[in-house]
Amino acid sequence: MENLFAYGTLKDKEVQETIFGRVLTGTPDKLVGYAIKEINIEEEFGVIGYPIITETKNPEDTISGILYKLSPRELQLADTYEGIHYKRIQVVLHSKETVWTYSAAI
Repeated sequence: MENLFAYGTLKDKEVQETIFGRVLTGTPDKLVGYAIKEINIEEEFGVIGYPIITETKNPEDTISGILYKLSPRELQLADTYEGIHYKRIQVVLHSKETVWTYSAAI
């Protein structure tokens, strides 16, 4: 199984049903030393703002999210969902779990 930390749309049950064909069960956790910024992505009906994590190295900056366990195939489906504007990176959560999450693909 793969660990995935979700802080944005991947926490949404409808999004999970669409991507994975099921609702995920996860555990609340935090990412320390990061803040959420916003990136604008041009979509079919205009420009939409999406959350993106940025490392600050400040221990007072935290992002709350959910830690999910995914199969390797489900992780690939998440990669496809996130698209070209995001890249998957490894981080260590407050719980000391090493996980995948998504950051800007810049």
